[in-house]
Amino acid sequence: QAQLVESGGGLVQTGGSLRLSCAASRDFLARYIVGWYRQAPGKQRELVARITNRGITGYEDAVKGRFVISRDTAKGTVYLQMDSLEPSDTAVYYCNTIPPIQPYWGQGTQVTVSS
Repeated sequence: QAQLVESGGGLVQTGGSLRLSCAASRDFLARYIVGWYRQAPGKQRELVARITNRGITGYEDAVKGRFVISRDTAKGTVYLQMDSLEPSDTAVYYCNTIPPIQPYWGQGTQVTVSS
């Protein structure tokens, strides 16, 4: 598995939605717990959602009820559906294993929510 590739970010208004994608591989999803992380300007990177290799999901309180993590094992892809977006969700979003493995960090995808 090479570097993970995130996509799907963009600029949306408050209350809008985006769907992020993380391109990995079928074997990768079978082996690891995968998480979506985000890093806002001036803040540390934080984990917001996770999905196990058995498809069990979990969320941090800040996004619970608004974000949904899912996966397509055939495509080796993990998704993050983000609804009811708020300006505080503005950040660069990354996917990686939990705990993160350094070589897998990709470039991330920028999400900007305007008020």
